[in-house]
Amino acid sequence: MAEDTETRPPSEEMEEGEIANDDDDSSASAMPRGGGGAVSHPLEHAWTFWFDNPQGKSRQQAWGSTIHPIHTFSTVEDFWSLYNNIHHPSKLTVGADLHCFKNKIEPKWEDPICANGGKWTISCGRGKSDTLWLHTLLALIGEQFDFGDEICGVVVSIRQKQERVAIWTKNAANEAAQISIGKQWKEFLEYKDSIGFIVHEDAKKAEKAPKNRYTT
Repeated sequence: MAEDTETRPPSEEMEEGEIANDDDDSSASAMPRGGGGAVSHPLEHAWTFWFDNPQGKSRQQAWGSTIHPIHTFSTVEDFWSLYNNIHHPSKLTVGADLHCFKNKIEPKWEDPICANGGKWTISCGRGKSDTLWLHTLLALIGEQFDFGDEICGVVVSIRQKQERVAIWTKNAANEAAQISIGKQWKEFLEYKDSIGFIVHEDAKKAEKAPKNRYTT
């Protein structure tokens, strides 16, 4: 069974791959929230960080059963408080997945908003995804995409030989929107290599690596 991430006193050192704060009341209240009368800057959408703990996985468990929400944020200040209190991708254990999705959208194929969508993916070497992850997060929460309403969220996945950052979208059949998202993402990251878009339905049916529906 998956175990919820623990909240430790600041004096104790966290193990690699753990989340610094979870979504209980004590940890939420302990995070800086721009107090002292400081003005907060609301985002257009609320977003939720999710964590898939590889230490909680077993072969008998259904895919997605070990994914847990960490915290939901809706202001710039909340984002930075959370971002600075969770491990960056390079510090996560192999097999971990860290997600940031629009609030009330679960990072699962079965979620009705994700079900007909797909994902753009950028791969990089181990320990190289931190900048890609942060710049993608800032582009998403800052509503920098022309087809931002088509975007569900982003996930960074840590694997044995590589790390992957993927943007999930809602409607794979909307080719114009998907191509626009892929091109703009590369521009934001100044990424020069080709990237591919895989439809979730194709991924579920494929016995081997599915083919790209679109490339840019």
